[in-house]
Amino acid sequence: MRRITKIIFLLSFILFGRSNVVLPDSVKIAVITDIHFLSKKLASTGTALTTFENTTGRNIDDLHSVLNTVINDLIKEEIDVLFITGDLSNHGELQSHIDFIEKLKHLKDSGIRIFVTPGNHDINIPDSKRYIGNESIAVASVTDDEFEQLYDSYGFGDVLYRDESSLSYVAEINKDVWLLSIDANRYDENINSSITGGRIRNETMIWALQILQVAQDKGVRVLGMMHHGLVEHMPFQSAFFSDYLIEDWRNKADSLADAGLNIIFTGHFHSNDITLHKSPSGNIIYDVETASLSQYPFVYRVMNLTDSTLSIESRFITSIPANSNLEVEYRYKVEEITRRVAVSRLNALGLPMPPSINEVLIEMIVKLYISHVRGDEVVDSEMLEIIESFAALLGNEVHNEDYSFDFPPEDNNLIIELAPIKR
Repeated sequence: MRRITKIIFLLSFILFGRSNVVLPDSVKIAVITDIHFLSKKLASTGTALTTFENTTGRNIDDLHSVLNTVINDLIKEEIDVLFITGDLSNHGELQSHIDFIEKLKHLKDSGIRIFVTPGNHDINIPDSKRYIGNESIAVASVTDDEFEQLYDSYGFGDVLYRDESSLSYVAEINKDVWLLSIDANRYDENINSSITGGRIRNETMIWALQILQVAQDKGVRVLGMMHHGLVEHMPFQSAFFSDYLIEDWRNKADSLADAGLNIIFTGHFHSNDITLHKSPSGNIIYDVETASLSQYPFVYRVMNLTDSTLSIESRFITSIPANSNLEVEYRYKVEEITRRVAVSRLNALGLPMPPSINEVLIEMIVKLYISHVRGDEVVDSEMLEIIESFAALLGNEVHNEDYSFDFPPEDNNLIIELAPIKR
Protein backbone atom coordinates (compact mmCIF):
# COMPACT_ATOMS: atom_id res chain seq x y z
CA MET A 1 0.00 0.00 0.00
CA ARG A 2 2.97 2.32 0.44
CA ARG A 3 3.33 2.27 -3.32
CA ILE A 4 -0.30 3.43 -3.54
CA THR A 5 0.41 6.27 -1.10
CA LYS A 6 3.26 7.42 -3.33
CA ILE A 7 1.00 7.26 -6.36
CA ILE A 8 -1.59 9.36 -4.54
CA PHE A 9 0.94 12.09 -3.72
CA LEU A 10 2.65 11.87 -7.09
CA LEU A 11 -0.52 12.42 -9.06
CA SER A 12 -2.18 14.85 -6.67
CA PHE A 13 0.76 17.20 -6.32
CA ILE A 14 1.63 17.15 -9.98
CA LEU A 15 -1.77 18.68 -10.42
CA PHE A 16 -1.12 21.64 -8.67
CA GLY A 17 -6.15 25.84 22.20
CA ARG A 18 -4.89 29.46 22.26
CA SER A 19 -3.01 31.45 24.86
CA ASN A 20 -2.60 35.21 24.87
CA VAL A 21 -0.10 35.26 27.72
CA VAL A 22 3.11 37.11 26.85
CA LEU A 23 6.15 35.71 28.60
CA PRO A 24 8.61 38.01 30.33
CA ASP A 25 11.34 39.43 28.08
CA SER A 26 9.55 38.17 24.99
CA VAL A 27 8.85 39.73 21.62
CA LYS A 28 5.36 39.29 20.20
CA ILE A 29 5.57 38.76 16.45
CA ALA A 30 2.86 38.28 13.82
CA VAL A 31 3.17 37.00 10.27
CA ILE A 32 0.83 37.61 7.34
CA THR A 33 1.48 36.82 3.72
CA ASP A 34 0.14 36.62 0.18
CA ILE A 35 -2.46 39.34 0.66
CA HIS A 36 -2.69 39.94 -3.11
CA PHE A 37 -4.19 43.35 -2.38
CA LEU A 38 -6.04 44.89 -5.33
CA SER A 39 -6.87 48.57 -4.93
CA LYS A 40 -10.56 49.36 -5.26
CA LYS A 41 -9.50 52.21 -7.51
CA LEU A 42 -8.56 49.53 -10.05
CA ALA A 43 -11.83 47.58 -9.88
CA SER A 44 -15.43 48.44 -10.69
CA THR A 45 -18.53 46.40 -11.48
CA GLY A 46 -18.49 44.76 -14.89
CA THR A 47 -17.65 41.61 -16.78
CA ALA A 48 -13.89 42.17 -16.44
CA LEU A 49 -14.01 42.16 -12.64
CA THR A 50 -16.52 39.29 -12.59
CA THR A 51 -14.22 37.19 -14.78
CA PHE A 52 -11.25 38.01 -12.55
CA GLU A 53 -13.13 37.09 -9.38
CA ASN A 54 -14.51 33.86 -10.83
CA THR A 55 -11.12 32.78 -12.15
CA THR A 56 -9.19 33.54 -8.95
CA GLY A 57 -11.95 32.78 -6.44
CA ARG A 58 -11.35 36.20 -4.85
CA ASN A 59 -14.12 38.66 -4.16
CA ILE A 60 -12.44 42.06 -3.76
CA ASP A 61 -14.86 43.35 -1.13
CA ASP A 62 -14.46 40.18 0.93
CA LEU A 63 -10.67 40.30 0.80
CA HIS A 64 -10.57 43.96 1.85
CA SER A 65 -12.83 43.07 4.77
CA VAL A 66 -10.61 40.12 5.74
CA LEU A 67 -7.57 42.42 5.76
CA ASN A 68 -9.41 45.00 7.86
CA THR A 69 -10.36 42.27 10.32
CA VAL A 70 -6.76 41.07 10.59
CA ILE A 71 -5.46 44.61 11.08
CA ASN A 72 -7.94 45.22 13.90
CA ASP A 73 -7.07 41.87 15.47
CA LEU A 74 -3.34 42.60 15.37
CA ILE A 75 -3.87 45.93 17.11
CA LYS A 76 -5.94 44.18 19.79
CA GLU A 77 -3.27 41.49 20.12
CA GLU A 78 -0.78 44.26 20.98
CA ILE A 79 1.95 42.70 18.87
CA ASP A 80 5.37 44.28 18.73
CA VAL A 81 6.46 43.33 15.22
CA LEU A 82 4.76 42.26 11.98
CA PHE A 83 6.50 40.31 9.21
CA ILE A 84 4.88 40.30 5.74
CA THR A 85 6.42 37.64 3.54
CA GLY A 86 5.57 38.83 0.04
CA ASP A 87 2.84 39.11 -2.58
CA LEU A 88 1.61 42.30 -0.98
CA SER A 89 -0.16 43.39 -4.18
CA ASN A 90 -2.49 41.50 -6.48
CA HIS A 91 -0.15 41.65 -9.46
CA GLY A 92 2.35 44.45 -8.95
CA GLU A 93 0.05 47.45 -9.50
CA LEU A 94 1.53 50.72 -8.27
CA GLN A 95 -1.88 51.86 -7.01
CA SER A 96 -2.35 48.62 -5.07
CA HIS A 97 0.98 49.14 -3.31
CA ILE A 98 0.06 52.73 -2.47
CA ASP A 99 -3.32 51.76 -1.02
CA PHE A 100 -1.92 48.74 0.83
CA ILE A 101 0.58 51.00 2.54
CA GLU A 102 -2.34 53.21 3.63
CA LYS A 103 -3.77 50.11 5.35
CA LEU A 104 -0.45 49.41 7.06
CA LYS A 105 -0.36 52.91 8.53
CA HIS A 106 -3.10 51.91 10.99
CA LEU A 107 -0.74 49.28 12.40
CA LYS A 108 2.26 51.57 12.35
CA ASP A 109 0.35 54.32 14.12
CA SER A 110 -0.51 51.85 16.90
CA GLY A 111 3.21 51.31 17.52
CA ILE A 112 3.74 48.08 15.58
CA ARG A 113 7.00 47.81 13.67
CA ILE A 114 6.47 46.31 10.20
CA PHE A 115 8.96 44.57 7.94
CA VAL A 116 8.15 43.46 4.39
CA THR A 117 9.87 41.34 1.79
CA PRO A 118 8.72 41.28 -1.85
CA GLY A 119 7.01 38.36 -3.56
CA ASN A 120 6.88 37.29 -7.17
CA HIS A 121 3.68 39.34 -7.71
CA ASP A 122 5.10 42.65 -6.44
CA ILE A 123 7.81 44.06 -8.72
CA ASN A 124 8.28 44.66 -12.45
CA ILE A 125 5.07 42.90 -13.48
CA PRO A 126 4.55 43.38 -17.24
CA ASP A 127 0.84 42.50 -17.22
CA SER A 128 -0.53 44.45 -14.25
CA LYS A 129 -4.18 45.34 -14.87
CA ARG A 130 -7.21 47.19 -13.68
CA TYR A 131 -10.70 45.80 -14.12
CA ILE A 132 -13.11 48.55 -15.10
CA GLY A 133 -16.48 47.77 -16.65
CA ASN A 134 -15.97 45.29 -19.45
CA GLU A 135 -12.26 45.91 -19.92
CA SER A 136 -9.03 44.66 -18.39
CA ILE A 137 -6.62 47.52 -18.96
CA ALA A 138 -2.84 47.61 -18.39
CA VAL A 139 -1.62 49.75 -15.48
CA ALA A 140 1.77 50.74 -14.09
CA SER A 141 3.75 48.33 -11.96
CA VAL A 142 6.78 49.25 -9.83
CA THR A 143 10.52 48.78 -10.24
CA ASP A 144 12.69 47.33 -7.48
CA ASP A 145 13.94 50.84 -6.64
CA GLU A 146 10.37 52.14 -6.44
CA PHE A 147 9.36 49.20 -4.22
CA GLU A 148 12.21 50.04 -1.84
CA GLN A 149 11.18 53.70 -1.74
CA LEU A 150 7.50 52.91 -1.21
CA TYR A 151 8.28 50.61 1.74
CA ASP A 152 10.99 52.79 3.23
CA SER A 153 9.10 52.88 6.53
CA TYR A 154 8.45 49.15 6.46
CA GLY A 155 11.92 47.65 6.64
CA PHE A 156 14.08 49.33 4.04
CA GLY A 157 14.60 52.68 5.71
CA ASP A 158 16.13 51.44 8.96
CA VAL A 159 18.52 48.59 8.20
CA LEU A 160 21.75 47.37 9.70
CA TYR A 161 23.00 45.83 6.47
CA ARG A 162 21.88 45.81 2.83
CA ASP A 163 22.70 43.35 0.07
CA GLU A 164 23.94 45.10 -3.08
CA SER A 165 22.67 42.30 -5.37
CA SER A 166 19.01 42.18 -4.28
CA LEU A 167 16.43 43.74 -1.98
CA SER A 168 17.70 41.61 0.91
CA TYR A 169 18.41 43.38 4.19
CA VAL A 170 19.06 42.94 7.90
CA ALA A 171 17.07 44.84 10.52
CA GLU A 172 17.35 44.93 14.28
CA ILE A 173 14.33 43.65 16.21
CA ASN A 174 16.11 44.32 19.48
CA LYS A 175 19.68 44.13 20.76
CA ASP A 176 19.52 40.32 20.82
CA VAL A 177 17.49 39.56 17.67
CA TRP A 178 17.99 40.44 14.00
CA LEU A 179 15.73 39.86 11.00
CA LEU A 180 17.36 38.59 7.81
CA SER A 181 15.01 39.34 4.91
CA ILE A 182 16.05 37.42 1.78
CA ASP A 183 14.88 38.54 -1.65
CA ALA A 184 14.76 35.39 -3.82
CA ASN A 185 12.55 36.80 -6.57
CA ARG A 186 13.46 36.93 -10.25
CA TYR A 187 11.65 40.14 -11.25
CA ASP A 188 14.64 41.25 -13.34
CA GLU A 189 13.87 38.31 -15.68
CA ASN A 190 10.15 39.09 -16.16
CA ILE A 191 9.14 39.48 -19.80
CA ASN A 192 5.46 38.68 -20.35
CA SER A 193 4.41 38.05 -16.75
CA SER A 194 5.90 37.33 -13.35
CA ILE A 195 8.22 34.36 -12.85
CA THR A 196 6.84 32.10 -10.13
CA GLY A 197 10.08 30.33 -9.20
CA GLY A 198 12.66 31.67 -6.78
CA ARG A 199 16.45 31.79 -6.65
CA ILE A 200 18.86 33.11 -4.04
CA ARG A 201 21.58 34.78 -6.08
CA ASN A 202 25.11 33.54 -5.39
CA GLU A 203 26.18 36.99 -4.26
CA THR A 204 23.16 37.20 -1.94
CA MET A 205 23.91 33.78 -0.46
CA ILE A 206 27.51 34.74 0.26
CA TRP A 207 26.28 37.98 1.85
CA ALA A 208 23.67 36.13 3.98
CA LEU A 209 26.25 33.65 5.29
CA GLN A 210 28.55 36.53 6.19
CA ILE A 211 25.70 38.20 8.08
CA LEU A 212 25.03 35.00 10.02
CA GLN A 213 28.71 34.81 10.98
CA VAL A 214 28.66 38.42 12.18
CA ALA A 215 25.53 37.64 14.23
CA GLN A 216 27.21 34.61 15.82
CA ASP A 217 30.24 36.68 16.72
CA LYS A 218 28.00 39.28 18.35
CA GLY A 219 25.83 36.71 20.16
CA VAL A 220 22.68 37.72 18.24
CA ARG A 221 19.84 35.41 17.19
CA VAL A 222 18.71 35.74 13.57
CA LEU A 223 15.20 35.10 12.24
CA GLY A 224 14.83 34.64 8.48
CA MET A 225 12.08 35.84 6.14
CA MET A 226 11.62 34.99 2.46
CA HIS A 227 8.70 34.67 0.06
CA HIS A 228 9.60 31.31 -1.49
CA GLY A 229 9.81 28.07 0.43
CA LEU A 230 13.25 27.03 1.65
CA VAL A 231 12.48 23.33 2.19
CA GLU A 232 9.90 20.79 1.02
CA HIS A 233 6.55 20.86 2.80
CA MET A 234 5.13 17.75 1.16
CA PRO A 235 6.28 14.64 -0.68
CA PHE A 236 7.45 15.31 -4.24
CA GLN A 237 7.18 19.10 -3.92
CA SER A 238 10.65 19.69 -5.36
CA ALA A 239 9.81 17.50 -8.35
CA PHE A 240 6.33 18.74 -9.16
CA PHE A 241 6.00 22.13 -7.46
CA SER A 242 9.58 23.31 -7.83
CA ASP A 243 8.46 26.88 -8.52
CA TYR A 244 7.38 27.14 -4.89
CA LEU A 245 10.84 26.35 -3.57
CA ILE A 246 14.08 28.19 -4.20
CA GLU A 247 16.46 26.59 -6.68
CA ASP A 248 18.97 24.16 -5.12
CA TRP A 249 16.88 24.26 -1.97
CA ARG A 250 18.59 21.41 -0.14
CA ASN A 251 22.11 22.84 -0.36
CA LYS A 252 20.85 26.32 0.50
CA ALA A 253 18.94 24.99 3.51
CA ASP A 254 21.99 23.02 4.68
CA SER A 255 24.24 26.07 4.40
CA LEU A 256 21.85 28.40 6.22
CA ALA A 257 21.19 25.86 8.99
CA ASP A 258 24.91 25.23 9.47
CA ALA A 259 25.51 28.99 9.59
CA GLY A 260 23.10 29.30 12.52
CA LEU A 261 19.74 30.19 10.99
CA ASN A 262 17.12 28.13 12.87
CA ILE A 263 13.86 29.75 11.72
CA ILE A 264 12.68 31.17 8.41
CA PHE A 265 9.19 32.51 7.71
CA THR A 266 7.83 31.94 4.19
CA GLY A 267 4.65 32.10 2.10
CA HIS A 268 4.03 31.66 -1.64
CA PHE A 269 2.31 28.24 -1.59
CA HIS A 270 -0.81 29.55 0.22
CA SER A 271 -0.59 26.74 2.81
CA ASN A 272 -0.25 26.73 6.59
CA ASP A 273 2.58 24.30 7.14
CA ILE A 274 5.71 23.97 9.25
CA THR A 275 8.53 21.66 8.21
CA LEU A 276 11.93 21.07 9.75
CA HIS A 277 15.08 20.21 7.82
CA LYS A 278 18.24 18.72 9.30
CA SER A 279 21.56 19.28 7.57
CA PRO A 280 24.13 16.47 7.26
CA SER A 281 25.97 18.18 10.12
CA GLY A 282 22.90 17.79 12.32
CA ASN A 283 21.76 21.42 12.36
CA ILE A 284 18.01 22.06 12.14
CA ILE A 285 16.13 24.82 10.37
CA TYR A 286 12.33 25.29 10.55
CA ASP A 287 10.47 26.63 7.52
CA VAL A 288 7.34 28.27 8.97
CA GLU A 289 5.05 28.73 5.97
CA THR A 290 1.91 30.79 6.47
CA ALA A 291 -1.26 30.51 4.37
CA SER A 292 -2.61 33.32 2.23
CA LEU A 293 -5.03 36.05 3.28
CA SER A 294 -6.54 35.92 -0.21
CA GLN A 295 -8.14 32.45 -0.01
CA TYR A 296 -9.30 29.74 2.39
CA PRO A 297 -8.31 29.20 5.15
CA PHE A 298 -7.45 32.92 5.76
CA VAL A 299 -4.73 32.54 8.41
CA TYR A 300 -2.21 34.68 10.20
CA ARG A 301 0.25 33.65 12.89
CA VAL A 302 1.01 35.17 16.29
CA MET A 303 4.21 34.19 18.08
CA ASN A 304 6.06 34.84 21.29
CA LEU A 305 9.84 34.77 21.01
CA THR A 306 11.95 34.32 24.13
CA ASP A 307 15.62 33.52 24.53
CA SER A 308 14.86 29.79 24.46
CA THR A 309 11.55 29.24 22.64
CA LEU A 310 9.37 30.38 19.77
CA SER A 311 5.71 29.77 20.54
CA ILE A 312 3.57 29.76 17.38
CA GLU A 313 -0.21 30.05 17.21
CA SER A 314 -2.44 30.29 14.13
CA ARG A 315 -5.49 32.51 13.92
CA PHE A 316 -8.19 31.60 11.39
CA ILE A 317 -10.59 34.19 9.99
CA THR A 318 -13.87 32.30 9.59
CA SER A 319 -16.27 35.21 9.14
CA ILE A 320 -16.40 38.92 8.34
CA PRO A 321 -19.17 41.44 9.03
CA ALA A 322 -20.73 41.09 5.56
CA ASN A 323 -20.20 37.34 5.26
CA SER A 324 -20.71 35.09 8.28
CA ASN A 325 -20.24 32.06 6.03
CA LEU A 326 -16.76 33.08 4.81
CA GLU A 327 -14.92 29.87 5.73
CA VAL A 328 -17.45 27.50 4.16
CA GLU A 329 -17.95 29.61 1.05
CA TYR A 330 -14.25 30.03 0.32
CA ARG A 331 -13.43 26.42 1.06
CA TYR A 332 -15.95 25.55 -1.65
CA LYS A 333 -14.30 28.06 -4.01
CA VAL A 334 -10.88 26.45 -3.49
CA GLU A 335 -12.37 22.99 -3.95
CA GLU A 336 -13.95 23.99 -7.25
CA ILE A 337 -10.79 25.65 -8.57
CA THR A 338 -8.70 22.64 -7.50
CA ARG A 339 -11.16 20.30 -9.18
CA ARG A 340 -11.01 22.26 -12.44
CA VAL A 341 -7.22 22.24 -12.39
CA ALA A 342 -7.10 18.52 -11.58
CA VAL A 343 -9.46 17.64 -14.44
CA SER A 344 -7.53 19.82 -16.87
CA ARG A 345 -4.13 18.45 -15.95
CA LEU A 346 -5.23 14.83 -15.84
CA ASN A 347 -6.70 15.25 -19.30
CA ALA A 348 -3.47 16.87 -20.48
CA LEU A 349 -1.44 13.96 -19.12
CA GLY A 350 -3.53 11.54 -21.16
CA LEU A 351 -3.16 8.73 -18.64
CA PRO A 352 -5.11 5.60 -19.66
CA MET A 353 -7.37 5.42 -16.59
CA PRO A 354 -10.93 4.10 -16.44
CA PRO A 355 -13.52 6.82 -15.62
CA SER A 356 -14.20 5.27 -12.21
CA ILE A 357 -10.55 5.60 -11.13
CA ASN A 358 -10.28 9.05 -12.70
CA GLU A 359 -13.27 10.37 -10.73
CA VAL A 360 -12.06 8.98 -7.40
CA LEU A 361 -8.55 10.32 -8.02
CA ILE A 362 -9.86 13.82 -8.71
CA GLU A 363 -11.82 13.85 -5.46
CA MET A 364 -8.77 12.58 -3.59
CA ILE A 365 -6.65 15.39 -5.06
CA VAL A 366 -9.22 17.97 -3.94
CA LYS A 367 -9.45 16.61 -0.39
CA LEU A 368 -5.68 16.28 0.01
CA TYR A 369 -5.09 19.84 -1.15
CA ILE A 370 -7.80 21.31 1.08
CA SER A 371 -6.35 19.43 4.03
CA HIS A 372 -2.81 20.59 3.27
CA VAL A 373 -3.59 24.30 2.96
CA ARG A 374 -5.19 24.35 6.41
CA GLY A 375 -2.35 22.45 8.09
CA ASP A 376 -2.19 19.49 10.47
CA GLU A 377 -3.57 17.14 7.85
CA VAL A 378 -5.86 14.50 9.32
CA VAL A 379 -7.50 11.65 7.47
CA ASP A 380 -11.19 11.98 8.39
CA SER A 381 -13.91 9.48 7.56
CA GLU A 382 -14.64 11.10 4.20
CA MET A 383 -10.98 11.05 3.19
CA LEU A 384 -10.59 7.48 4.42
CA GLU A 385 -13.54 6.39 2.32
CA ILE A 386 -12.01 7.98 -0.78
CA ILE A 387 -8.60 6.41 -0.09
CA GLU A 388 -10.14 3.00 0.43
CA SER A 389 -12.17 3.36 -2.76
CA PHE A 390 -9.08 4.32 -4.73
CA ALA A 391 -7.08 1.45 -3.24
CA ALA A 392 -9.87 -1.02 -3.97
CA LEU A 393 -10.04 0.08 -7.60
CA LEU A 394 -6.32 -0.64 -7.85
CA GLY A 395 -6.68 -3.97 -6.02
CA ASN A 396 -4.89 -2.89 -2.83
CA GLU A 397 -5.64 -2.68 0.88
CA VAL A 398 -5.20 0.33 3.14
CA HIS A 399 -3.09 0.08 6.30
CA ASN A 400 -2.80 2.46 9.25
CA GLU A 401 0.72 3.55 8.26
CA ASP A 402 -0.68 4.87 4.99
CA TYR A 403 -2.76 7.53 6.73
CA SER A 404 0.04 10.05 7.39
CA PHE A 405 0.27 12.78 4.75
CA ASP A 406 2.03 15.52 6.72
CA PHE A 407 5.69 16.16 7.38
CA PRO A 408 6.48 16.82 11.07
CA PRO A 409 6.16 18.86 13.21
CA GLU A 410 2.68 20.29 13.91
CA ASP A 411 1.61 23.04 11.52
CA ASN A 412 -0.79 25.36 13.31
CA ASN A 413 0.28 25.53 16.95
CA LEU A 414 3.82 24.68 17.99
CA ILE A 415 6.50 25.52 20.52
CA ILE A 416 10.01 25.36 19.04
CA GLU A 417 12.90 24.93 21.45
CA LEU A 418 15.70 27.20 20.29
CA ALA A 419 19.41 26.47 20.59
CA PRO A 420 21.12 28.80 23.06
CA ILE A 421 23.03 31.76 21.67
CA LYS A 422 26.56 32.20 22.95
CA ARG A 423 27.01 35.69 24.35
